[in-house]
Amino acid sequence: MTSEVTARARALVADRLPEARRLGQALAELVDEPESFVNVLRDGLVNLADDEYAAEQERVAPGSGAVVGVRWPLVHAVEKELRLPLSGYSAASALWLAQRLAAEQERELRLFALVALERSLADDSERSWQLMRRLARAANDWVSVDSLAGLYAHGLILERFRWAELEQLVYSDDPWERRLVGSTVATIPFRLPAGRRAELRPTPGLILIKSLIGDAQAEVQKALSWALRSWYEVDAEGVVEVLRDEASQARATDDGHRAWVVRDALTLPAHDPDFVAELRAVLEGVRRRSGAAPTSAASVIAASFRAPAGAAGTDLAELADQALNEQGRRQRLAGSRR
Repeated sequence: MTSEVTARARALVADRLPEARRLGQALAELVDEPESFVNVLRDGLVNLADDEYAAEQERVAPGSGAVVGVRWPLVHAVEKELRLPLSGYSAASALWLAQRLAAEQERELRLFALVALERSLADDSERSWQLMRRLARAANDWVSVDSLAGLYAHGLILERFRWAELEQLVYSDDPWERRLVGSTVATIPFRLPAGRRAELRPTPGLILIKSLIGDAQAEVQKALSWALRSWYEVDAEGVVEVLRDEASQARATDDGHRAWVVRDALTLPAHDPDFVAELRAVLEGVRRRSGAAPTSAASVIAASFRAPAGAAGTDLAELADQALNEQGRRQRLAGSRR
């Protein structure tokens, strides 16, 4: 049964959809005029905004900062009208527009940079990735991160060597950058038709997730379990193997961070019920504890890098070798799954 709140939201979206489409069509004429584009976009979004929705954003996505408060179906309607016309502009024009939008304070305006970057990514990948990295560093809520993950996934499909972008982020101090790793891995299988998803098996997606399991941040853990459920579409046997290994390690070390990710990943309906029951029994009684330190392989290496120079037990050359060896291990494991 539809609640009164949901019914009211659907009615508002239906009523304002024509206005959202007109806004997208107007913006399509302003790609080469970034200042005018931003002004028209801001005014249009304000007209589409919903005060009730805006008031809920800090609860739904803490850290969002300034928002206009436009419901996502309306934002997507504006984007849809803009995407096809953008393909007729040069990559330089799209990138120029993206750079201008990325400087905006309101989340909705800033995320329109991703639409422009979709156009520039194929033809000007290096400068596009520079801006994408900047957006990743600035992101501080899950909506921004997961929106950016779709663009990262697109970039990885276009250029396989860009997986190195994610390999660096597993060591980031910023939990939102680490979440971006999980969100991108979770998103990328669905950027390819079902018949092509096996092409992703040689990539390091599953290995990156394994290196982050044990992360202490709840938002990162959610992205990791999401990634494991999604990667089942790519490599079901590999996911089952990782889940079994991680459950065993969580049991042996009483690791609640690791156990939470495994439990949440087991909610995928495709999993064999006997397998789910087996792992739930293994994890019985293993729970997250507030304040518990991270235990992931990535966090151990990152902590070593952050240790004061010259501190007991730290050797910079050794740590560099350790990070390189970890990267090589991921590449070998990815190759073995071909």
